[in-house]
Amino acid sequence: MTIEWRYTIHPGLGVLSLAGFLGQEAVGRFQGAVGWALARGTGPVVLDLTGLRGWSDGGRLAVSEAALRLAAEGRGLELAAVPGSGAPGAGSGAGADGGFGDGKVVVTVHGDLAAALAAHRDRGVEEREWRSDAWPEDA
Repeated sequence: MTIEWRYTIHPGLGVLSLAGFLGQEAVGRFQGAVGWALARGTGPVVLDLTGLRGWSDGGRLAVSEAALRLAAEGRGLELAAVPGSGAPGAGSGAGADGGFGDGKVVVTVHGDLAAALAAHRDRGVEEREWRSDAWPEDA
């Protein structure tokens, strides 16, 4: 099982949405999606987990590594709609330390994508979107 992803540019940030299960076999695809976001956007990346059915320890580690990778490029990672067990060490509100990267970076956690977007709202700028071929149409 793998993931599908969609990347959307919003004013001042990018949203990387995932669907499926982020397990060890999907890590390479996830890392590629993060690379896509790095190459095509600016500002923080909101990782929208609304469509994620779950994630393994390897998937959580990949998200930790993505946070460090983004931080190395001067960009932040924020999580929206964390599934089931949540982010390691995370509370359930905006501004919670996700515990990623052994405390080297702070990951803001939002209850859902709407809350994440509201935290960054800047009207009047064009949105653009890309997605993998099998992205579910109803997501």
